[in-house]
Amino acid sequence: MLGAIIGDIAGSNYEFNNTTDYGFPLFGNGSDFTDDTICTVAVADAILNRKDYQTAMREWCRKYPHPKGEYGGYFMNWVLSADPSPYNSFGNGSAMRVSPVGWLFDDELTVREQAEASAAITHNHPEGIKGAVAIATAIFRMRQSEEKYGSVFETVAKEFYGADYLQHLPERGFFDVTCQGCVPLALYIASLASDFEDAVRLAVTYGGDSDTLGAIVGSLAEARFGVPSNLAEKAKKFLPKEMLAIVEHFESRL
Repeated sequence: MLGAIIGDIAGSNYEFNNTTDYGFPLFGNGSDFTDDTICTVAVADAILNRKDYQTAMREWCRKYPHPKGEYGGYFMNWVLSADPSPYNSFGNGSAMRVSPVGWLFDDELTVREQAEASAAITHNHPEGIKGAVAIATAIFRMRQSEEKYGSVFETVAKEFYGADYLQHLPERGFFDVTCQGCVPLALYIASLASDFEDAVRLAVTYGGDSDTLGAIVGSLAEARFGVPSNLAEKAKKFLPKEMLAIVEHFESRL
């Protein structure tokens, strides 16, 4: 979960102004959490405090209605609706918020079912659901693996997106906000990384939707490498107390 938050903050300055500088400051001036962090906290809150995903998501997004980068229009309409319904989205939002599911359940079938449930409140298109299930499954399998090899992520990418998935990745700098573009790319980047920070830097400098790609890759990298304590402490300083309380509750559960 904290890996997703770090990736989100690191990429927040570059979503609409991409960088190719591998040495960019991870927590530079103007960096902040975005909707990716808010939605990830909401999913964790739902699981930890036994709320349904829709209720938790709407509560948190209404508390923070104008994050850095803002929400997508369809999503915000859903947040504010008196009678919300899923809107057949296949955007990468279902995948960027799902990481707590991969940590807080202890068998793969339940992880897959809960990932689908977390997505379906908004992203009920088959690709939106598949993206969330793929990321949660990858996190769970890496958690369970004694050998933290990138091949774990490669296997998930091939299972969900086909053996030729590398041939269909978006080009560097292309702003692809779909699950079918962003999720296999995130799995690929996380499989290549040498450590947690390298993973986040590779994601952000790939370009495109850099904060969300950073969040998804960060969530995968946390399962593979863990989060360095110095980065964890810096990221926590960006969070309001009520978000930090959810993160600490999550950590205590683990």
